[in-house]
Amino acid sequence: MPSRPSSLLRAFALGLTVSVLLTGCFWNAERRLEEDVVDELTDAEFYDVPDDTPAGQPGEIVRTKPILSAPLGSLAWRIIYHTTDLAGEDVLASAVLAIPDLPAPDDGYPVVSWGHPTTGAARDCAPSLLFDPFLMMTGIHEFLLAGHAVVATDYPGMAVPGDSSYLIGVTEGNSMLDAVRAARNLDPSIGADVTLWGHSQGGQAALFAAQQAAAGYSPDLTITSVATAAPAADLSQLMTDDLEYMEGVTIASYAFPSYEAAYASRYSKDEIRSVLTDAGASAVDELASLCLLTQGDQLHSLARPLIGSFVSSDPSTTEPWKTMLAENNAGGSPIDVPIFIGQGLADTTVDPTSTESFVESLCAAGESVDYRTYEGISHLLAADASMPHVLSWLRQVESGEAPSTC
Repeated sequence: MPSRPSSLLRAFALGLTVSVLLTGCFWNAERRLEEDVVDELTDAEFYDVPDDTPAGQPGEIVRTKPILSAPLGSLAWRIIYHTTDLAGEDVLASAVLAIPDLPAPDDGYPVVSWGHPTTGAARDCAPSLLFDPFLMMTGIHEFLLAGHAVVATDYPGMAVPGDSSYLIGVTEGNSMLDAVRAARNLDPSIGADVTLWGHSQGGQAALFAAQQAAAGYSPDLTITSVATAAPAADLSQLMTDDLEYMEGVTIASYAFPSYEAAYASRYSKDEIRSVLTDAGASAVDELASLCLLTQGDQLHSLARPLIGSFVSSDPSTTEPWKTMLAENNAGGSPIDVPIFIGQGLADTTVDPTSTESFVESLCAAGESVDYRTYEGISHLLAADASMPHVLSWLRQVESGEAPSTC
């Protein structure tokens, strides 16, 4: 029987392994930092798409660009592609795609389409414009290691010129689906099986994407599941609850340009702004132009004095906002695939009771929902806290045994 290695030998082997791993991590971090700089030097011109760009089919690619700073073990691209808005009109959107640098399975890489949380409503607030375009893609490393491609839309109106689509569920959802189509048009090794995954604003987008797919928007894709963390599912309650907080003023200000654009054929700008106080009306355009991640101090200095005095009446009970918000509440049509929802119980942006009510409505409609709550977890950390459960839940979904807490 062979003798076991000595403690000294085991310690040496462990030390060598750690040294190799750390060296690899540092090398990868240094490589990505240098390549991020190179990427950033040429990004601006990539997103400047001419106004006269011809219309195209949903998912049709306008242009692509390799990303040098792809996560270790992956290949990545920036993509500009066609999608459709609330009115069914052709619009452009941008996305980031990453695929494992490994041979694809016979039926292609399964895809995770990621919907990011609120970063702002202006063009410059797009996550793909950050120094690290993968920074906000929660779970990207885990998904790549599990053999999934990951595509992350910016949503229309961000990065690429166009009207804001902030909290316009159909437009955001379509852009998540069409980002997958664009990814498949770019790389034929990407399969048709799709998991929709989103946090906060992205949770609303993912749920609407699932509804749009179930209604026949993307027959070429097979939506296998939808996972969300602290989803902005009930905008009517979100707007009511949050206007007494700085987050609510920020969210509401971001919604004005997108709702004015999306509902221009039904309501005038004056009708939509009639809910604002004089102080709110004076500040809303500047607030809506600021990015949450890069201009937070300026945003907060403007929003803080407006807490409790941004609007003159409750938008959820005042027309036309009552109708517009109701139309952008998730769950209004079937989803018909397994749903995961994670919710932090210390969340002051998306109230846990609102999410619980939404889950109850999904269960009552016959949907399969796995609902998880996390003690002490804030809104910001909801997606990270959910990831371990999302990964195990996806394995169960793929095996045909999707759990449900309904």
